[in-house]
Amino acid sequence: MKTKITALLAVLFISISASAQIDRSKQPKPGPAPAITLEIPGEFELKNGLKVLIVENHKLPRVSYSLTIDNQPITEGDKAGTSAMLGAMLGNGTTSIAKDAFNEEIDFLGARLNFSSDGAFASGLSKYSDRILELMADAAINPLFNGEEFEKEKERVLEGLKSNEKSVDAVAGRVGSALSYGVKHPYGEFISEETVNNIDLNNVRAFYQKYFNPNNAYLVIVGDVDFKTVEKQVKKYFKKWDKGIDFSTNLITPSPNVANTQIDFVDMPNAVQSNVALTNNVVLEMNDPDYHAVLIANKILGGGFNSYLNMNLREANGWTYGARSSIGTSRYGASRFSASTAVRNMVTDSTVIETLKEIKRIKNEPVTAEALANAKAKYVGDFVLALESPQTIARYALRIKLNKLPSDFYKTYLSKINAVTVEDVQRVANKYFKPENARIIIVGKGSEVISGLEKTGIPINYYDKYANPVAKPEFSKPIPAGVTAKTVLNNYITAIGGTNNINMVNSVKMDGDFVIQGAPPLTVELKKTKDNKESMEVAMQGMVMMKSKWNGTEGYREQQGQKMPLSETEVSDKKAEAGMFPETKYDMANVTLVSIVDIDGADSYKVKVVKGDDASYRYYDVATNLLVQEESTTEAQGKEMTTTVKYDNYSEVNGVKFPYAQTIMAGPQTMSMNIKNVKVNEGVTDADFN
Repeated sequence: MKTKITALLAVLFISISASAQIDRSKQPKPGPAPAITLEIPGEFELKNGLKVLIVENHKLPRVSYSLTIDNQPITEGDKAGTSAMLGAMLGNGTTSIAKDAFNEEIDFLGARLNFSSDGAFASGLSKYSDRILELMADAAINPLFNGEEFEKEKERVLEGLKSNEKSVDAVAGRVGSALSYGVKHPYGEFISEETVNNIDLNNVRAFYQKYFNPNNAYLVIVGDVDFKTVEKQVKKYFKKWDKGIDFSTNLITPSPNVANTQIDFVDMPNAVQSNVALTNNVVLEMNDPDYHAVLIANKILGGGFNSYLNMNLREANGWTYGARSSIGTSRYGASRFSASTAVRNMVTDSTVIETLKEIKRIKNEPVTAEALANAKAKYVGDFVLALESPQTIARYALRIKLNKLPSDFYKTYLSKINAVTVEDVQRVANKYFKPENARIIIVGKGSEVISGLEKTGIPINYYDKYANPVAKPEFSKPIPAGVTAKTVLNNYITAIGGTNNINMVNSVKMDGDFVIQGAPPLTVELKKTKDNKESMEVAMQGMVMMKSKWNGTEGYREQQGQKMPLSETEVSDKKAEAGMFPETKYDMANVTLVSIVDIDGADSYKVKVVKGDDASYRYYDVATNLLVQEESTTEAQGKEMTTTVKYDNYSEVNGVKFPYAQTIMAGPQTMSMNIKNVKVNEGVTDADFN
């Protein structure tokens, strides 16, 4: 024990002595970049053009195969989506092995095998490497194009397009690319229901024949393998892959950057947040002398948590969960710089102003030595850590070939990063970050954000969800004569069953599915009573994960065994609630009919309801008189968050209509409840609320 204590004291003494010798008023100078030694993969090439790179690593008994077909970008025109259909059909059986048998064998081997229209990936235990490679080659060379499977996949693609109709992120991505590059450019083209319906199975076969061939293909093999053995295996299984006809097309020049800053706005009335992205096209390749300086400049502007954009929009103002910037590279002269975020509707205009301010800041003001050193340190740390993976070595070797980089590109990577100066950062920021020629693409709720955006003085153009120019939407329509907040509420009460039927409802019990993005399937049980009691239990596989109880005077929430009583504010709010059918109990002095707005393509009455210092908005469909949406704003940890609840699929029970589908959107989180069963005046007791 004495020896251990003495050793600890010695270490402590050395640490104190070293600390005493450090001048903490000066930032330490960075040490020399660590020497980078990269293993050179083994290589060979088949007569059909397939180039193979092998990285042996015997630490684990596993192997991976990555196939990349390096075709130049192409457009698919009125059959856009053909490549996606091909990618989905590849790897589901071969001409000699049926789909089910093929997939069962992959599972039996404990392997993974995935295909896309421009490559494939397989991995598994090295003792099964020969068979895994054989299956991969068979699927690539002899794909099974089945008419029934084609129709199923086509239906899945169409369903995916429909589900993305209301996705703000999906629309923002599609419109951003289409406007930046042009819809006839390979990077701006998008899939639509019309183009998918133009595709037949023969189109998929023809696409495969023309584009899925070994002419420009690379197979990267990493893991517990032997070079000579792998060489024999690859030649055995891939020599049958016939070389295709070389093709080349005249690449369309991307759309030019705009002459002046402009806002390109897409109105989506269902949006609970605005997606804001400032973007301009750039020409940048990995072998460009500016490349490493651009990486550092972007890291400082918006490439990490401590970046200019994130510290402003998230940390200082609390408007978003994260703000980022990125800049792409391309061998074909088509890439983009982008600074993007998602923010509350009410601060959309302020976000535009602050984003422009931070970009102008890095262009006009030299970055600090500390910011530069931190950005470099992040790149050095990530680079050194990544080298521990043999996949990284293979990926770097492939990049060198695909981008025609010098053979020492990654050996000198860190020295070039560390050589970037403050002046370099400012120079490349002015060259590649071009707010004066940028599109600010905003997808959001026009009725709430346009008036603020107009005050910025930046010209606004309007587009639909498919990047077609449109006239400025009519965000608010005049209210017809005789329509008031009271008539809207009365019509709603009549639409769901009328006062007499509503008054006969003493309790309601609902059971259904509860879906949270990224979480396993859950079930939900809701119970409510006429006298404002409420119970909710959320379970997973029969086990209650979370529950909340309110008995009319007090309540609590419980999650994973931790019970937390409701706060005084929450108790007060609960007591102020108007029960199962609040429209029957509103004080009309606190209810205002605001306007008629578009909700998911249909006119709806927007009604404002004030409770004390808080206000919420309820939207009633003009045609059906049913409640379709509700919005409320709360404050948590000093930040405001808007919660939107959408109601749909009304069905009648005991003479009263209930919404069987509810979607809750709170910040970036989306949850949905699909009610399967509703019981009125049964299945509820006072004990349920204790």
